Formats: sequence, structure tokens, C-alpha cells
Amino acid sequence: MLRLSGLNTTRTNKYIFFSFTLLVYLSITFVNLTLIVTILLEKSLHQPLYIFVCNLCVNGLYGTAGFYPKLLADFLSDSHVISYSGCLIQVFVIYSSRLCEIANITVMAYDRYVAICRPLQYNSVMTPLLISKLIPFAWIYPSFSMILSILLTVRLPLCGNRIEKLYCENWSVVKLSCIPSTYSLVYGYIQIPMFFAPVIYVFYSYGQIIVACRRSQKNQIKFMNTCLPHLLTFTNFIIALLFDALHSRYGTSDMPLSLRNVMSLEFLIIPPLFNPIIYGLKLHQIRRRVYNIFRCHKIAQS
Repeated sequence: MLRLSGLNTTRTNKYIFFSFTLLVYLSITFVNLTLIVTILLEKSLHQPLYIFVCNLCVNGLYGTAGFYPKLLADFLSDSHVISYSGCLIQVFVIYSSRLCEIANITVMAYDRYVAICRPLQYNSVMTPLLISKLIPFAWIYPSFSMILSILLTVRLPLCGNRIEKLYCENWSVVKLSCIPSTYSLVYGYIQIPMFFAPVIYVFYSYGQIIVACRRSQKNQIKFMNTCLPHLLTFTNFIIALLFDALHSRYGTSDMPLSLRNVMSLEFLIIPPLFNPIIYGLKLHQIRRRVYNIFRCHKIAQS
């Protein structure tokens, strides 16, 4: 069994933290399910951008399901332990979800690039066939990447059982190894360009979009409604993910545990909670459909 020591400072107020965490998790579930159901039920929203938004929400539910139930159980328990297999499953779910989010946002950036910079070719480029390939790719690539990472970890014998985080993370498990983790280290370096390539493409795409928007007021409005919130949430997500990765590998224990917890939790709270809220508010087609669904439900009850 492995011990998660990230909750050591919360024992005196565990019921307060439990209530707040439960509220956050229920909010994440509600807003994501609302957008998923709205997009699935409304045929007018069966367009590439909204399909990608729906996929982003499904991924948000998937990733948080690997973290919040375990955290809620730990708040009510005096022993914060997890089995080795359970730890690896949590690593896979959380980090394949984060990689899937990067892949999905990269696809969305390409969609916005074509829509704004090449509008006349949009329908011929963003075809149902292409979408049917991009959606599975956004799931298969992250899953394959994490499977390889976990297979390299499984072969390592462990000489410790203490993980100084709220959840399992692959490099924290690797650091418990009794033997040198050369293969995991090399694979980690291989993943660096694989991580930064889509990130660079996203910012490059938005750079091209900004240039195109300067020539058209209509495109400026489209950019403000669909691209700017996307870019801001993505930037926040990448910063939080980089902090988590860099601190796991090179960080010291000098940083207060509570601050480390807040920083490491940011990418598990902000994107899954605010992605559907931002897209639901800024994309007027989705906002209107959500409003109509709740209005019809209220009328049916009265």
C-alpha cells in the first residue's frame, strides 16, 4: 500500500474541506453534463466546434472521476492509503485526461484557424470524415502514451511507500524505486517535445487568427466570442500542468504543503469547471439552447 501525505495539514478541518470539495465536484459534473446533453439533443449544434466542446466536457468528467471520489473518501478517513494498482490506475486516468485535453484543444485551435483564416474552405476541410478521425486520435494518443509510461514504472521495485501529494503521479512513484529509473527518465525527455509540439501549434494558430482578425471586424467579433476565452483557459491549464511536472521532478520540500496542493490541484479544478461555463456563456448558440432547455423544464413543472 502507498501513503498519500498531501492531506496531513487538513485533519482539523476535514469536514469543511470535504464539503467544499464535494460542492466543486458536483458543480463540475453538473456543468459538463448540461453542455453534453445540450449538444447531443440539439441537432443544430452537431457542428465541428460544438462536437469538440462536447468531447472536452466528456474528458473533463473522465479525468475528475479519477481524482475526486478518492479525495472525498480520504477526507473522511484517518489513513490516506491507496493500493499500488489503484495508484497506477489513478495515474493513468488523471494524466491521460490531461493529455487528451491538450490534443482536443489543439484540434479546436485548428478548427478555429480554418473557420477564420480560410472560411471558404471550412466545409471542405472540416468534413465528418476528418472529425471522425480527430476525435478518436484525441483519446488514443494520450492513452497509448500513458500506457507506455506506466509499463516502464511497473518494472521498478519500490523501496518506499510515501507520496507527498493528494493523488498518485507517475514521477512520484518512480522516485520510490530501489534501482535507477533510466528508461523512465529517457521516456520523460522524449515526451517533452511531444508535449510542446501541440502547445506551440495552438499559439501559432492563434497568432495567425489574430493577424487575420485585424483585417475584418466580423472576424474580430468571432475571435472575441470563440477564441479569446479558449486561449486564456488553455494558457492557465498549461502553466498549471508545467508547474505540476516540474515540481514533481525538480521541486524541493521547502515549499509549504498547502501551497503545493493548491498549485497541483489547479489543472484538476479550473479546466473541468470553467471550460463548460466559458463555452456555454461565450458561444451564443450553446447559451441559447441551454436557456431554452431550462425554460421548457420550468414551464413543464409549473
